[in-house]
Amino acid sequence: MGRKCNLDILPPAQAELEEIARIHMALSGPKSARDITDKIYAAMDQVTLFPMSGPPIRDEQLSVAGYRYISSGKYLIFYRQFGDTIVIYHIVHGSTDYPKLLKTMYF
Repeated sequence: MGRKCNLDILPPAQAELEEIARIHMALSGPKSARDITDKIYAAMDQVTLFPMSGPPIRDEQLSVAGYRYISSGKYLIFYRQFGDTIVIYHIVHGSTDYPKLLKTMYF
């Protein structure tokens, strides 16, 4: 196993994670909110150990730019690696039009 990378969660991704927790809190209570955020944090921690484990995004322009994703339940976590840092851009539900979301924000 290689060296663990640093993790940088950008403000949009942090806001999305907080919204996911709020939704789960409202629908199912605090245990559900804690469980889903714990799973998402565990997935992000895993990618700091194995940065290439997430497949490239299927969109060619985003893939060439180095975007990858990992899944955590129904949620997708979008990231890129810069040296020894993993940058988390977005955490969204799998039904989100994520190529459009990423392109409008980063291209």
